Amino acid sequence: MTSMTSGAARLTQLMARGAEFLGSEVAILCGAMSWVSERNLVAAMSNAGGFGLIACGAMTPELLDAEIAGTKALTSKPFGVNLITMHPQLMDLIAVCTRHDVTHVVLAGGLPPAGSIEAIKAGGAKLICFAPALSLAKKLIRSGVDALVVEGMEAGGHIGPVSTSVLAQEILPEVADKVPVFVAGGIGRGEAIAAYLEMGAAGVQLGTRFVCATESIAHANFKKAFLRASARDAVASVQIDPRLPVIPVRALKNAGAELFTAKQREVAASLDEGKVAMAEAQLQIEHYWAGALRRAVIDGDIEHGSVMAGQSVGMVTKEEPVAEIIATLMREAEVALAKRG
Repeated sequence: MTSMTSGAARLTQLMARGAEFLGSEVAILCGAMSWVSERNLVAAMSNAGGFGLIACGAMTPELLDAEIAGTKALTSKPFGVNLITMHPQLMDLIAVCTRHDVTHVVLAGGLPPAGSIEAIKAGGAKLICFAPALSLAKKLIRSGVDALVVEGMEAGGHIGPVSTSVLAQEILPEVADKVPVFVAGGIGRGEAIAAYLEMGAAGVQLGTRFVCATESIAHANFKKAFLRASARDAVASVQIDPRLPVIPVRALKNAGAELFTAKQREVAASLDEGKVAMAEAQLQIEHYWAGALRRAVIDGDIEHGSVMAGQSVGMVTKEEPVAEIIATLMREAEVALAKRG
């Protein structure tokens, strides 16, 4: 057996648990990115052997229903749906997933609210949750979650305060034997995938790397911004008011960042005047992000919209099909594993 084939065999072995859990050929999830992770990219990802996730974001149950149906028309392979825990119609969205026999549901944005875990499991779907700390990882496993995503601050979009490498070291040795754990945040090459698999990860999740896929409907301007950017251009947003805890968002530097600062001041003032309750204030911020992201992804306004990107953006160098991106990542991981014998 040549070293390369041994690298390929080792990679298959390391990914087996994650691939089996997802029902895919390779244990690579495409992170759910609002407006980007819609039927075309999701279906392309699953058709290429990976695992696509519909980003539900602020969608209504009717819109999600149509998006799942649209994705099913493009692929017969399994895919998942990513739901935001703070969505006011979360239980209705879960019901839509159940109706469509969605195989995997991801809950993002905080601890699952009462009844949501039970509803997802009752519908027959496997539940994946984000664990930004070891204590939360253990709590989620106790509550019946089927798998975890450990995402570091290098990721694009909403982020926590700890880096991927630290989270992986802290969480994998403690919980990887209990449930499949997928590592995410700042992964742009196969060498990193190989390293996390060897540390005990069942697979990985990448978002930024797939934004410039040929099948991604992101506006040409949005893709150009990615191709031009380096790691240091993807910066985290700043929180203005401690009473309005805004989860930081990583995006490419532009005028839109200033607009967000102004939006936070406006919402904080409404809070001061008693015009809105805290939950409503946080929802306003969420809706702002959804709108700003749409302006950039769909309309191509990369100056005033939000160009959410992870720090791996510097490794995105060309527009190419999803299948090519996956093949490249797998090849790099195989070479890395072959070198280690």
